[in-house]
Amino acid sequence: MRQLHFNLFIMGCGHHKAAWRHPDSQVERLGDVRFYEELTQIAERGKLDAIFFADGQSSDNVSDGPRWFLEPLTMMAALARATERIGLISTVSSTFYTPFVAARMLCSLDHVSKGRMGWNVVTSMFDSEARNHGYETMPDHAWRYARAEEFVDTALQLFDSWSDSALVMDRQGDYAKVDQVRQILHKGDHFLVDGPLTLPRSPQGQPVLFQAGASEQGRDLAARKAEAIYAVAYDLPSSQAYYRDIKRRVRETGRGVDVPVMPGLVTYVGSTMEEARRKQQELDELLPAETSLRQLGMFVDQDCMNWELDAPVPPLPPLESFKGPKGRYATMLRIVEMEKPTVRQLLGRIAAGGGHCTMVGTPESIADQIEQWWRNEGADGFNLMPPSLPNGIRDFVEQVIPVLQKRGLFRHDYEHTTLRGHLGLERPAA
Repeated sequence: MRQLHFNLFIMGCGHHKAAWRHPDSQVERLGDVRFYEELTQIAERGKLDAIFFADGQSSDNVSDGPRWFLEPLTMMAALARATERIGLISTVSSTFYTPFVAARMLCSLDHVSKGRMGWNVVTSMFDSEARNHGYETMPDHAWRYARAEEFVDTALQLFDSWSDSALVMDRQGDYAKVDQVRQILHKGDHFLVDGPLTLPRSPQGQPVLFQAGASEQGRDLAARKAEAIYAVAYDLPSSQAYYRDIKRRVRETGRGVDVPVMPGLVTYVGSTMEEARRKQQELDELLPAETSLRQLGMFVDQDCMNWELDAPVPPLPPLESFKGPKGRYATMLRIVEMEKPTVRQLLGRIAAGGGHCTMVGTPESIADQIEQWWRNEGADGFNLMPPSLPNGIRDFVEQVIPVLQKRGLFRHDYEHTTLRGHLGLERPAA
């Protein structure tokens, strides 16, 4: 029976840029792995499919608040030991990692976690990241996606370089069957990798491959390679358009798999609508006005420094005349048109999840919206982006999850021990 999927996307003190300033934030604990263990245990109590970490390779604007702290793959070993069932997903940059290093770490973690690892492949974006890895500037989009495809293919070959029956561990004979441990002898445009991997095939065969492809090239790669997909969607119509396009592309590859699509979701949960809005307002009011208005100015390509915070957003130019990144600007226009926010409210929406869907309300009203997306080709589940941690995920697990369980839309308990099992994915043959 088809049910919802949920991942918890852990980012600093929460996805709202002012979350670290809140009196209840745990900013002092960002270097304490027990903080992340506790968050993962909350998510596991809610029977969520997995927790997920993004990653970046540079530190910019450190005065604005924390983004990256502990390196995520390093953390996974600790989280695997502190939990039993929940999946563990880390971002891996195909631009900066090599396939052998990534495959060895991921395969090791799949063994450590007994089959709960996933990896989210990204191509990275910024020159500041590139200059930490030997590049003068970030290589162009086409180069990065060609490298990403070769990176994924090579890593998958490495995962399969040991057969499932290679290990014999015969104390009077061989440790492994030599004919079932093979070199991959890969030589491509970007990588030279002989293989095999230095450890046997892992419990899942291959860790689950996630991808977030928004561009044409990204969607094409996701359709051909990804086993689950992260998406960005402000509202149901935009989510439906992406969902249907990706599902069509997957079908056309002939892969014969149903790839779950999981948009990002920011939630403010309250016992009443007023309480939920108050939680949102509390965080929005902690944003430093000058920094936020400067950021808004970059997004809308005009000077916003004199805009009155509690007045309606002034008229914005139409999308056709906008010269900057049109995707983000189109989302900005939709927020202004649909929500008619004040300038301060718009700054808060940008600060918490950017273009991702935001639901503010009671457990029942949020469950209603989630169900609407799920039943109408908007999502197979969601990548939860709590505006604040740990309160944001605790509210969702303790208040929204029980409503969804009561409606038969989400599991009451884990039925499987691996991330593949949670997502309804087959274990691939070597």
